Formats: sequence, C-alpha cells, structure tokens
Amino acid sequence: AAAMAAEALSGVPDVQIDGDGVFKYVLVRVRGAGALAKDVVRGHGWAEYHADLFERTSEELARHGLSCECLGGGRLSHRPEERRIHVYGYSVGFGRADHAVTTEKLKAEYPDYEITWADEGY
Repeated sequence: AAAMAAEALSGVPDVQIDGDGVFKYVLVRVRGAGALAKDVVRGHGWAEYHADLFERTSEELARHGLSCECLGGGRLSHRPEERRIHVYGYSVGFGRADHAVTTEKLKAEYPDYEITWADEGY
C-alpha cells in the first residue's frame, strides 16, 4: 500500500496553473498512506473562490487514494510574454499561503521565469 501511495503521490504534478492572467491559487498538502506528503500549487481563472480550487483538487486526488488539506491561498499574476509570475494576496476562507513555498514550486516548474512574491495586496 505504501508503494502504491508513493507512486500515486509522485504522479501528482507539483504545479498546475493557467497559462496567462490573474487568478486565485491554493497551496495544498497532499498525503498518501503513511507519512508521505508533498505540497502542490493549483491556480485557475475559472475558480470564483479558493474553495472551488481546493474542492476540485481534493476530488481528483481522492480518486487516487490521496487525501489533502489546504495550507492557504492567494493570487497569481502570470505574464508569459514577460516570463513573469507574481505571487500575492490571501484567501479569506483558508488564510494566506506561504508564498515563499509557492514561489519555490513555481521556480522549479518555470526555471526561465522571474518569479516574485509579496504579502501585500488582495
């Protein structure tokens, strides 16, 4: 079971965000069986609320036997033509995500981007 959980966990992308625009995001801790866990970033323009992002992520992960908790949220400004992503803001429902963690995840996914973050703004 632990091996299956590890495999399921490794199959979960660290970052899934829209390719352009300003949108809400959530930082989610995904857990497999045992003590295995990792944090992932999900951000999409279709989400009216941070809870929408978390619910869809939670449902998708549950199909693979994974559970998750929301560590917080914020907003992303993704400007592909400038190769820039700015992380800021907070979620009213979940609180502010650790933008430093989110930024590290984004840097791994977008190594040729300038990625910045700030605690200001909504």
